[in-house]
Amino acid sequence: MPVNETLAIYSDYAFHSAVGIYLLAMLLHLGEYARVRAQAVLAREAVLAREAVLAREAVPAGVVVDSADAPAESVSRGPGEPVSPGRSWPERFGRMAVALTILGGLVHVASVVIRGFAVARWPWGNMYEFISAVCLMAVLTWLYVLRRNPGMRPLGAFVLLPVEVLLFLAGSALYVKAAPVVPALQSYWLTIHVTAVSLASGLLMVAGVASVLFLVRRHSRGGGFLDALPAAETLDRAAYRVTIFAFPLYTFAVIAGAIWAEAAWGRFWGWDPKETVAFIVWVVYACYLHARATAGWRTGGAAWINVVGLIAMLFNLFFINLVTTGLHSYAGVG
Repeated sequence: MPVNETLAIYSDYAFHSAVGIYLLAMLLHLGEYARVRAQAVLAREAVLAREAVLAREAVPAGVVVDSADAPAESVSRGPGEPVSPGRSWPERFGRMAVALTILGGLVHVASVVIRGFAVARWPWGNMYEFISAVCLMAVLTWLYVLRRNPGMRPLGAFVLLPVEVLLFLAGSALYVKAAPVVPALQSYWLTIHVTAVSLASGLLMVAGVASVLFLVRRHSRGGGFLDALPAAETLDRAAYRVTIFAFPLYTFAVIAGAIWAEAAWGRFWGWDPKETVAFIVWVVYACYLHARATAGWRTGGAAWINVVGLIAMLFNLFFINLVTTGLHSYAGVG
């Protein structure tokens, strides 16, 4: 079926618009993070100053110094913020960033849908389309996590950063014009298998970012750059909950791929490079979930395994498709 070039152009416009909107949202999240960090530093300094004053005044033994005793104005305000009631600058930056992320997600969805209509097929047929789908799933996952736990909002910049990098690569080095797919991909299994992989990969990307920040938060001495991050336990819990939802999807994707391989190539498993690394990724995430239920591994050790899983997944996405030669070499780039 011929490609609708007009719709393909509109899809590209929507794609680049989504990238620009995500970039603005990331910058606003960085602004929010910086302001929250500044307020946290001021709050800590106010508490220390209050404790010093009480120490000089010889506070009787048994009196507990509470951070609530610190001057409210010093704790709640950042540099240059008015005393009058209303939303603080971090709150404004954060709300605008979330609004732009939602807008970018809607434009991103439009780009993917229009691309599908332009080529009259499910739009996961090459690396450009697949990375676009994975990043869209990551953004939707992040918005869902944010809806369930608004306190995670300062992480927005860290989630959107890898999304921006991947979309930039997809729209530049990996971009291919809208075109029909090779005969081996002309199957309904493309919809089932690649959609499951895209959704699972987007979820696992968010979980991986949360585990990286958990390890940074856990092994830091506190203060400075990390003041605005949520508690380490919150990050670890978010990573686990997202992974425990993504793992069955990834398992289904591997099984669906094996069924498709039997239909297309006459065997369920052939240790193709893509199949081999996909199985390794599955084993890594299975080890992560097992470690989460094992005493002594539940926190730090399990998080490191999750980070290894993220690296293996990205390795499978880029290196296998772009460098090695195998039955899954459908990157669509020269």
